[in-house]
Amino acid sequence: MSVRIFGAPPRYHQGPGAVRDVGRIARALAGSACVVVDAGVHAIVAGPIAASLAEAGVRERTTSFAGEITYAAIEALTEAVRADAPGLVIAAGGGKALDVGKGVAQRLGIPVVTVPTIASNDAPTSASYAVYDDDHVMVAVDRMTRNPDAVVVDTALIARAPARFLRAGIGDAVTKAFEARGCRLGTGVTPFGTRPLLTGGVIAEAGYRTLRAHAAAALAAVERGEVTPDLEATIEACILMSGLGFENGGLSLAHAMTRGLVKARGAMGAPHGEQVAYAVVVQLAVEERPDAEILDLVGFLREVGLPVRLAELGMADAAPEEIDAVAGLTMSAPHIPNLPRPVTAADIAAGMRRVEDLTAA
Repeated sequence: MSVRIFGAPPRYHQGPGAVRDVGRIARALAGSACVVVDAGVHAIVAGPIAASLAEAGVRERTTSFAGEITYAAIEALTEAVRADAPGLVIAAGGGKALDVGKGVAQRLGIPVVTVPTIASNDAPTSASYAVYDDDHVMVAVDRMTRNPDAVVVDTALIARAPARFLRAGIGDAVTKAFEARGCRLGTGVTPFGTRPLLTGGVIAEAGYRTLRAHAAAALAAVERGEVTPDLEATIEACILMSGLGFENGGLSLAHAMTRGLVKARGAMGAPHGEQVAYAVVVQLAVEERPDAEILDLVGFLREVGLPVRLAELGMADAAPEEIDAVAGLTMSAPHIPNLPRPVTAADIAAGMRRVEDLTAA
């Protein structure tokens, strides 16, 4: 039996006001930091981070990031801060700022601390970062040599963000239990390039159970701008459990389908979390799960406002050739072996049609 790997951030901090601990956390890693802040939240987080670093005696240079995460943008930012010789990158904001910060840290060979201000996906805990072209077409998913050295999740900040971001995070996280099952039963590997250990699947399953119990109430809390136990549990599931679940449990058809959905009429404009929430329903259909099991998941997704039909993704009245095109592009994803049995594009198209029939009512 081959060697298998489990990977995770060394430290994960979560709670209201957690951003005030960034200085203490950074000081344990380096004496100077390059702080990359999402331009959209610069006014909210740049000041508290700078104050925390100053109190801890960590020198910092803060730069705002806006625009697309391209290789050119990563290289330009790397060269802009190289002369300062920072010992650490602190990336704060949404997924773009976090990913460009990871890219810079990888090129400089220094640690990175992620400070998410939304919970729309599990990028804060992951070693992966997505790179796009100027037209927002993904060109690669690169990986750092290790996970972020610390993840700092201020739940008070996330409670202030629009609920649509948390809803997308719930959609992304829901998939991980089903995808880890598919990877374990199939022949695929995790992002570490090895067969999954049991632990990744256990964490992914715990994340799904947590979302079933708390996600609806968490969305209501965000609508009120309140931090509640339900919100704390849901954020933990969306960022920590989801991240550990996919990196150590593996991905499967739900994420493979984004290869087709990002190019599909209407659906291409839907958030990633909505795309994969729909796609995990298709995964169950392709796996030939019973109708009752599929409809149970559909009921939960509808309860939290996530799409379960192509029309709800923006692709109304999908033509047969459009469904076939999505299925065909899905087959190009590396996660296709992560299923209990080999599948074809025809199997995926049939699963999509089955979901359309099941969810018509």
